[in-house]
Amino acid sequence: METTRELYWNIGHGATVLLPMYLFTFAALGFLVKSGLQRLNIYRQGKPLNRTDQRAVRIGALVKNVLLQSRVLLVKGPGYAHGLFFWGFGLLFIGTCFVAAQADFTDLLFHYRFLNGDFYKYFSLVLDLAGLAAFAMLLGLLVRRYLVRPAGLESTLDDTIMHGLLFAILITGFVIEGARMAVTELPSRPDLVVWSPVGLLFAKALAGAGEGTLRTLHQTLWWIHFFLVIGFICAIPYTKFRHIFTTAANYFFVDLGPKGALVTVDMEGDAESFGTAQLKDLTWKDIFDTDACTKCKRCQDRCPAHNTDKPLSPMKVINQLGEVACSNPEANLIETVSKDALWSCTTCRACQEICPASIEHVNKIVDMRRNLVLMEGEFPGEEVMVAMDNTEVNGNPLGMAYASRGDWAKELPVSVMADNADVDILYFVGCYASFDKRNIKVATSFVQLCAAAGVKVGILGKEEKCCGEPMRKLGNEYLYQSMASENIETIKGYGVKKVVTACPHCFNTLAKDYRDLGFDIDVEHYTVYLNRLQQEGKLKLKADGFDCTYHDSCYIGRYNDLYDEPRALLAAAGGSIREMDRNQAQSFCCGAGGGRIMAEEKLGSRISESRAKMAAATGSGTLVSNCPFCLTMFEDGIKGAELEGQLVPRDIAEILVERLSI
Repeated sequence: METTRELYWNIGHGATVLLPMYLFTFAALGFLVKSGLQRLNIYRQGKPLNRTDQRAVRIGALVKNVLLQSRVLLVKGPGYAHGLFFWGFGLLFIGTCFVAAQADFTDLLFHYRFLNGDFYKYFSLVLDLAGLAAFAMLLGLLVRRYLVRPAGLESTLDDTIMHGLLFAILITGFVIEGARMAVTELPSRPDLVVWSPVGLLFAKALAGAGEGTLRTLHQTLWWIHFFLVIGFICAIPYTKFRHIFTTAANYFFVDLGPKGALVTVDMEGDAESFGTAQLKDLTWKDIFDTDACTKCKRCQDRCPAHNTDKPLSPMKVINQLGEVACSNPEANLIETVSKDALWSCTTCRACQEICPASIEHVNKIVDMRRNLVLMEGEFPGEEVMVAMDNTEVNGNPLGMAYASRGDWAKELPVSVMADNADVDILYFVGCYASFDKRNIKVATSFVQLCAAAGVKVGILGKEEKCCGEPMRKLGNEYLYQSMASENIETIKGYGVKKVVTACPHCFNTLAKDYRDLGFDIDVEHYTVYLNRLQQEGKLKLKADGFDCTYHDSCYIGRYNDLYDEPRALLAAAGGSIREMDRNQAQSFCCGAGGGRIMAEEKLGSRISESRAKMAAATGSGTLVSNCPFCLTMFEDGIKGAELEGQLVPRDIAEILVERLSI
């Protein structure tokens, strides 16, 4: 006896079945396409943006993230459940296509059947297990959403419709299979029923009913199942189901530019306004992001501002923009989101790194800040306005005289470029390492390490200006470009071949953002530079054992994926790292990013105190960082958290200089 089954058993395969089935199917697909095209009008409210370059790379990202669920699986638990559900439901869809292909095409036209023999056995087994996995994962996700109810996970009618439809489709599918098997296979094909283990359970449960009853049940549920699928197709454009397409497309439209780099605004053009205040100021991709969001709250869970009770949820910002796009395009976006929410952002990029839909949160927030600063003259506080004025007058936000910028290095083996430009590297010191007593120790340590490795170091001294990054992230693009242009002109004038900086914010800005302004010189963070010197044998360290915990600063970690080099340096110095729960790409911000280093933290609890407590929980007495902003914040955070005597903040350079092998 042939190992297969009759397709469309008990339904028939004539025109009376095929015609309505395909009419409804194509009508639903047509409705889906029409509704999808209508949503394009929503995206077209935004400005043009090219996101179709490097198509091979984009297609690769789409395939990887859709088929492998790579970004979804970044979070264990619900991420794995979603991934398994996707694969299970996807296999069921493929199986349905196989059935239709044979019944309505190859067998109908060419009398060719491929669903038989061993292939049919494995086909049946795979689909049964796929359906079981999909059902189990959907049940787990339902329990999480409606019974466990994690904080911040909002459930709407959308979610109820989605769960209800999917459960109904899966359950009716299994009952249909069970009814068929109870009549056709259970009594006479014991060799075949074992290849459909889930269907077998339903078949045994239904076996007591008569054949007539089973046929009626099967036929009725078959059509119900069919129209549930039609309903699913039609619901896609009007529910969160649309993320099936929009999230997948977002993987294709991902930003392929330097990671985290902002768009440089033309400040000398004839633009009537700057930044974002209304929907028309956004790009089409910004609006498309709002449709790709699944409200999974991963961004919210990772946001340091949200986790310290500030009025910012990256998820809500995206969905508020989406509500405006759909219902009130003339609304003021800043008022919709709220100024307090916008100023709370540290631009740490934790939201974007964890987002399974590749949504870009930070640029939207910075663009709204630009409008507040450049068009309204608003800042998060008077202290920020003072810092901006200080930068404009003295080239630094601390208000120190620009002429004293290089005083810290007078007794060190350092050349001021104006006096001697014959150096191996230009050390771009940054504002805090130039003027802040605590961070001057770090700058001194770096110079001593370079000297021990035989590296000639030069600094700009009073010619160096703030890199402009804090001003830019707070929205003052004009002041940023002014500082950047002066720095670029000065550095290029000396024919510098390599710039090294100990500040991640300076590093990210010089290495990426300055490129738009004509800066093309190689830039390295000091941990990368020192690690290479150590590996080449030029920087000799003695391993003197010590315990520590290490903080991955946002602008070295998430923005530049530099996780190994700092740890390698600590290991070479004899360090044993006790990692915090939130480390590497999951690191928790110190609270200084996004220009917040210049602003008082008035809302919620202090981010730096939260991070200090995480460090103290490791049991290590030393908190190591690689950023002057982080070091400054941890000095305050440790005091605020009353951890003095338990935890000491240090920079990597300070630890290394103590272990120089001379």
